[in-house]
Amino acid sequence: MPHLFIRGVTVEQVKTISRPLVEELADLCDCGTDNFTLEVVNSTFVFNNDEVPGYPFIEVKWFERGQEVRDQFAKIVTKQVHSLDIPEVEVAFSTFKESDYYFNGKSFN
Repeated sequence: MPHLFIRGVTVEQVKTISRPLVEELADLCDCGTDNFTLEVVNSTFVFNNDEVPGYPFIEVKWFERGQEVRDQFAKIVTKQVHSLDIPEVEVAFSTFKESDYYFNGKSFN
């Protein structure tokens, strides 16, 4: 786990950055690449009665790893999205407490 929910970026774009993105993040978080999930959320964005392109927004759900790792994580995500010629992206973190997270009915606590 971390799980990245990606909006405003196409599946094809995410595919092109998926390997280097996950490899850099796994190195930063000191875990295997198989711990990461990238989910492209297909949304329809509407403004002023029209469908509009989505604004790139990445929500990261994870166990807290501290401010320094969070800052570096956001920089890696931003760098990879910028490599797609996307000039702006927002990254937000939602943190799970280990006592609130279960795998096969067992708490991570």
